[in-house]
Amino acid sequence: MIFQLIALGCFAALYGCYLAKMLAQKKQGIQTDHLGEGKQGFVRSVELTTKLAAALVLLAGLASIFLNTGRSPAPVRAAGAVLAVLGAAVFIAAVHTMGDSWRAGVSEREKTALVTTGIYRFSRNPAFLGFDLLHLGTLLMFFSGPLCALTALAILMYHLQIVNVEEDHMILAFGEDYLQYRKTVRRYLGRKRQKI
Repeated sequence: MIFQLIALGCFAALYGCYLAKMLAQKKQGIQTDHLGEGKQGFVRSVELTTKLAAALVLLAGLASIFLNTGRSPAPVRAAGAVLAVLGAAVFIAAVHTMGDSWRAGVSEREKTALVTTGIYRFSRNPAFLGFDLLHLGTLLMFFSGPLCALTALAILMYHLQIVNVEEDHMILAFGEDYLQYRKTVRRYLGRKRQKI
């Protein structure tokens, strides 16, 4: 029961933050969700598949929590709980730090700021890292074959979204400033050593 409560709390925190930010931006006339919008070809496929994978892993995670699937040993479930809590915290920090520049997907027509402060000093993609940690944590707490497959699919699609859509957009939008940032901060976690 404790792992169900922890997992539900993490899901509520992360997805509650996501929805609250989306609603707050809508009130300001900012469209948050740009996944698949105005895109064509491979980029459109990646964004729409990412959106579908995110929805499926969310539903599978919630079903696993409510059904209390999996019988992993308590230490494995405890590790999963820690990852899930970290994931929710990292995601919330990412959304807070991004401010009005927060978007799901990229928009060619909306200008946003390059954010390199706060949690972005340690991860170029902390929101995706937050999702990954939440879903990996959920998998450790409530392991099942379907949840494992959907978690792997979602993490793969988040990665493809980053390397095939987000990073290309950042180079076009911010040029040398982004390239310099990329030289100092890793894609998921950690700072790079500067060569002297």
